[in-house]
Amino acid sequence: MAATSLPIAPAPAVYAGLPLPDIYARVARHVPAIEWPALADDVAAILELKKARNAVILAHNYQAPEIFHTVADIVGDSLALAREAVTVDADVIVLAGVHFMAETAKLLNPGKTVLIPDMAAGCSLADSITAADVRGLREKYPGVPIVTYVNTSAAVKAESDLCCTSGNAVDVVRSLNAPRVLMIPDEFLAQNVQALVPEVEILTWAGHCEVHELFTPADIHAVRESYPGVTVIAHPECPPDVVAEADFSGSTAMMMNFVTEKRPRQVVLVTECSMGDNIAAANPDIEFIKPCNLCPHMKRMSLKNIRRALETLTHEVTVEPELADRARLAVERMLAVRPR
Repeated sequence: MAATSLPIAPAPAVYAGLPLPDIYARVARHVPAIEWPALADDVAAILELKKARNAVILAHNYQAPEIFHTVADIVGDSLALAREAVTVDADVIVLAGVHFMAETAKLLNPGKTVLIPDMAAGCSLADSITAADVRGLREKYPGVPIVTYVNTSAAVKAESDLCCTSGNAVDVVRSLNAPRVLMIPDEFLAQNVQALVPEVEILTWAGHCEVHELFTPADIHAVRESYPGVTVIAHPECPPDVVAEADFSGSTAMMMNFVTEKRPRQVVLVTECSMGDNIAAANPDIEFIKPCNLCPHMKRMSLKNIRRALETLTHEVTVEPELADRARLAVERMLAVRPR
């Protein structure tokens, strides 16, 4: 899926009495009308601030609908946001996501101001490995290329050969033409890639996403019992036994493409909850069944702190230049990999 806002129908006349009715129409299924006036005040302010600051908002697919469908200029998965960050025409970039995404945007836009509305928006995967850990792996496995998931700090990227996302991990591993590859830090993503690239031995690190590691095959069995014929789509950060029970597995962008192209009557997205909400807003004819799990870090983003970030130009994300040069190279090598 391209990193652009999803198409939404014009506002029905029933919303005419509400502020910003055309924008409210995009989130009416998820935001009660009684709550909208308070949110609309922040939306209107953000839209004006973006013009005044020459700013754009990049929002990850896990953002809540009131951010994703109202103020975001570019939406997508980590790979799409990284690609778009290279060419964005703005002085200020606000990253509605987590800290490593803001760092990646800064790496690719060293001359621009990159803001994250809440510095505490972290990531369990990013926290699971350090630059010292990567140096230790290089000593333990000399000559083995290191592929680092983008869900890591700039310091970890700087110690790696190149990066990957869940959307391009298979292509990145194959691009190396190596018999062994270290793929860090997401153990489950590495194991799921291993199943698709049996010709390469993939060495792993025991890092996990706190959202996706909670899912079990029993969750899928229970949903299939209650909703016969339901389509199950799992993110590759889920454990391999969960992915094996799904009908399809892919990055958040791949999930969106699958749903909008295949149009299953009922679907379960085995991932972060806002994914289903955001796709449902544009596909009212498709029924989205839970389970899902919330990412507490993504949910630190709000219209209020995005507005405050633009008003005060905080919190600015910086990366030390020498480290940034090495980390940027790993990201650029990833962006140069094309599907085979």
